Amino acid sequence: QVHVVESGGGLVQPGGSLRLSCAASGRFFTIGGMGWHRQAPGKERELVAFIGTDGTTKYPESLKGRFTISRDNAKNALYLQMNSLNPEDTAVYYCNAWIRITDDTSNYSPFWGRGTQVTVSS
Repeated sequence: QVHVVESGGGLVQPGGSLRLSCAASGRFFTIGGMGWHRQAPGKERELVAFIGTDGTTKYPESLKGRFTISRDNAKNALYLQMNSLNPEDTAVYYCNAWIRITDDTSNYSPFWGRGTQVTVSS
């Protein structure tokens, strides 16, 4: 069984910073791409950042320069550094990992954490 768990959310003032962490655990062969998504009240879930196994990163144009995604493959961990936060960044942030369960398949399956709340408010 695979578990994906986020941490690091909380309340931060506008202009502040926050670092989210995500850890994948359980029985699996390897992790492929990983990403962060967020969902604000009344809005659809949207991609925040993605990182491939080679470290290649992708961000929506609107978030480039403020958010930085990184990963530690040895720890099966994913991070999101968020700077210059504003109230529009308030949302539940979800970690997503594409995981290959066994070595007898080339297929990766998506696994999601339950999310961590980020609230930007004065």
